[in-house]
Amino acid sequence: MAANGSPAAPTGTRPGRPRSEESRAAVLRATSELLHEVGLRAMTTEQIASRSGASKATIYKWWTNKYSVAVDAFLSEMMAESADPDTGSAQADFRSVLRGLIHFYAGPSGRVFAQLIGEGQSDPLVRVELRERLVEPRRQLMRTIWDRGVARCELRADVDPDAAKLQWRLPLDLLAERELGADQHRLHAIDGQLLLLT
Repeated sequence: MAANGSPAAPTGTRPGRPRSEESRAAVLRATSELLHEVGLRAMTTEQIASRSGASKATIYKWWTNKYSVAVDAFLSEMMAESADPDTGSAQADFRSVLRGLIHFYAGPSGRVFAQLIGEGQSDPLVRVELRERLVEPRRQLMRTIWDRGVARCELRADVDPDAAKLQWRLPLDLLAERELGADQHRLHAIDGQLLLLT
């Protein structure tokens, strides 16, 4: 992931001519639509090509398979909902990112994520894509926010950030439950836990 929290270049891409950002955006948009309409397994590269206007050959120059495209499309959606806010306050940044994630996963994208996870359980290549393209970048984003907070003396430098992250697992457990009514209560708990770290 880049320093500003934007997604890094996909590890599952193949070398080729520089991407046309317009074509890339069209492919990711078409993939996102198909993921919501027909699902991951039913979606085909032919459908992506037809809807996006890009040829299959072009898609395969940029991505190794439809799962690589799906992960990229999912990540683009997630970053739009939960990008690095860099508000000047670590507490506000953490709260904004976690609220964005809960909102994102509790909506239709949560079902897409469940499909990606399910596919990753049986396909090691998908599992690697998810770990390298989704899990690690989110961890890095949280660490970036943490480091900024320490540098601004908002967070205690003597607290292990990996141990602190365990305090935030409780609200994130909500993502699987879809208990939207409990969001605000658990997000208030995040605020209290962050105050203990300042």
